[in-house]
Amino acid sequence: MSSLGNLTVLTGPSGVGKGTIVRKILDKHSDVWLSISATTRHPRAGEIDGQHYFFLEQKEFQKIIDSGGFLEWASFSNNCYGTPQKIVKEKIEKGTNVLLEIELEGARQIRNSFPEALQIFLAPPNLSELEKRIRGRGTETESSIKDRLAIAKKEIIAKKEFDAVVINDDIDKAFREIEGLMGLKSS
Repeated sequence: MSSLGNLTVLTGPSGVGKGTIVRKILDKHSDVWLSISATTRHPRAGEIDGQHYFFLEQKEFQKIIDSGGFLEWASFSNNCYGTPQKIVKEKIEKGTNVLLEIELEGARQIRNSFPEALQIFLAPPNLSELEKRIRGRGTETESSIKDRLAIAKKEIIAKKEFDAVVINDDIDKAFREIEGLMGLKSS
């Protein structure tokens, strides 16, 4: 009998380092699968269906919502995004550890649809450091930076809802902590 995999949900404000941590986990642990979202938006240049997203028509997406087929879903900028329940459960049943990088509202939905998931909140050491990181990207307008920081303040207040809070004041330390929380063997 094979053992089951686990579902880990990683949440935190924009700019906190979620993407960097996820890449480090995937590079080091071949037994971890990053969940792929479904979306109603059209593919961008270079995006491949089933690799970057599952691209669905609105009617198909709605059928999945109606049948309870998403662990979580949301509408954003006139498009829908969701985490397909079936493929996540199939991976877990085969013993694969599934990692889901998601926003706060999605994490809250997953608490109801998959309560056994480990929920980790990645937090900045403080808001000024988060602002420095967002500005350091050089990709945001001043208005966008202010919006992201306002959202971050609300998200940080919610960190107490999570199973674990990891402070990203050092990316390698935060990675090792998350690796340990996920029960992954460090080499």
